[in-house]
Amino acid sequence: MKKVAVFGKPGGGKSTLSKKLSVSTGIKLCPLDLVEYQQNGEKVPKEVYLEAHEALINSENWIIDGLGTLDSFWSRVDAADTLIYVDLAYRVHYWWVTKRLLISLLVKPEGWPEGSSVLKGTLASWKCLRLSPHFWTPEFFEKLQQRAKNKRVYRITSVKELNSFVENNGRKQGHITRGSSRTNLSD
Repeated sequence: MKKVAVFGKPGGGKSTLSKKLSVSTGIKLCPLDLVEYQQNGEKVPKEVYLEAHEALINSENWIIDGLGTLDSFWSRVDAADTLIYVDLAYRVHYWWVTKRLLISLLVKPEGWPEGSSVLKGTLASWKCLRLSPHFWTPEFFEKLQQRAKNKRVYRITSVKELNSFVENNGRKQGHITRGSSRTNLSD
């Protein structure tokens, strides 16, 4: 495991998982939000983002958390040796996005782009979640598996799997089921 792409719908715990995985493996964490957004919360120009993304995926090792543009996502999938797809129930994603907003009234979320509005980010996450069933489909996962031959692919579909992923990955590589819509990480 040298190049790890972590992705999925908003509010699924990807950032927390990525941070813990970075600490346990010693691999540099690169949150895409910090590449894609300026400190004031505005998006950087697309060409600036793509150049920074290209430099990241060409580096020796990384954990990249996020989706970014669709083109950059697929180039990251191609460059990665390990893919972690966080695919929890929609109700969990909606609750965790809402919970992040509520907690942000007291404490800024860790890793949140400096100067970026948590309220605007929450509204964007809710909108993205509303549109997600059109993108995060069984066909998407099939395409991902086809592009990911000879790579480790993890699909985390429950909070229990999410909570135990780093611990299990530290001890062993987990049980990966190719061609299945579910990866069992609790073996």
